[in-house]
Amino acid sequence: MSEATYSIGEGPATRVSLSLPEGTAEAIRARVGKREFSAFIAAAVERELRGQVLDEYLADYESRKGPVSEQAQQRARQVFDEVFAEEDQWPAAG
Repeated sequence: MSEATYSIGEGPATRVSLSLPEGTAEAIRARVGKREFSAFIAAAVERELRGQVLDEYLADYESRKGPVSEQAQQRARQVFDEVFAEEDQWPAAG
């Protein structure tokens, strides 16, 4: 029997124990309600993980190739804005 591997945001739900400051938990409940609490936490964790993966990739790239030029940064922003605007993922960074 082989174990399945899942990417960030994939696979069946699994229960975990989570401790948060009460003020943070109350702010989440006030924003999304009690029923959407877990979905909110899952989405926030997925965003953080994806951001860390991107940060690691960029750090590795810069250690191998040097700093990313301003022109390349502008082009990357344009590509991200176009892709995510098409998929309605998040507001454009530009």
